[in-house]
Amino acid sequence: MRWTEALGAALPEANVRVWPDVGDTIDYAVVWKPPSDLVARLDGARAAFNLGAGVDALADLPWPAGLPLVRLVDAGMAEQMAEYVTYAVLRRYREFEAFGDSQRAAEWRPRARLDKSAFNIGMLGLGVLGTAVAATLVSLGFPVSGWSRTRRQLAGGRSFGGGELSSFLATCRVLVCLLPLTKETSGLLDRRTLSCLPRGAYLVNVARGALVVDDDLLALIDTGHLAGAMLDVFRDEPLPPTHAFWHHPRITVTPHVSALTLIDTSVAQIAAKIRRLESGLPIAGVIDRRRGY
Repeated sequence: MRWTEALGAALPEANVRVWPDVGDTIDYAVVWKPPSDLVARLDGARAAFNLGAGVDALADLPWPAGLPLVRLVDAGMAEQMAEYVTYAVLRRYREFEAFGDSQRAAEWRPRARLDKSAFNIGMLGLGVLGTAVAATLVSLGFPVSGWSRTRRQLAGGRSFGGGELSSFLATCRVLVCLLPLTKETSGLLDRRTLSCLPRGAYLVNVARGALVVDDDLLALIDTGHLAGAMLDVFRDEPLPPTHAFWHHPRITVTPHVSALTLIDTSVAQIAAKIRRLESGLPIAGVIDRRRGY
């Protein structure tokens, strides 16, 4: 198993075992959608590491009180996410979908360039990944704004916080969703909030599918309020073959590939954090269970 080999190489002093072939004592757990019987064995463990930045799958499991739950912080995902979102933004800004329509109709139809200074990109979520993506877009000359639950500084851009969501959405020609999925954010992008986007706006969702109400998104695209969407995440994964997203001419679907977990980079981060914990030092990425991220 690739993960086991990498962990063993990074932590040669550790006894790395694969569930359920474990001993009586578990000091650290490295998990992805762990079974509840494993979670029940972690009373007395020092930390559990989630193999991803999103931790919504951990929310309803019976974790022992006081057990630190630790997410990956970047671990090579920021660069991948910036690549994906930059492609989506450039594809929309340079109107490649419209040129594709012209090609299928065998029509030579040049288009006037859009004004980049008025083509604002909105980052919904300004965590590690959102901030990295925003910085890439700023470097390309796009105006960028960002919203987070608590207002944060956004280098080279305008920031919004808390109750300013509607005002933030009104600025977005392209809305990039990078929020964590929590009880508060589930279904956040529904007809009411998506209608706050200006007519012709475009959605890019690389966070979690359950942030979006599918039928509301489809309705707003079909009525022309929204121009379309590029979606990498879905309520049900794999996306069922009968889902309308597959066949909609203004929706692009990718199979949750915007930022893959890189084994070597992730293991190096986990090993470094275990060594810090063993030395009594603090680590980054500990989840606030009250907030859900």
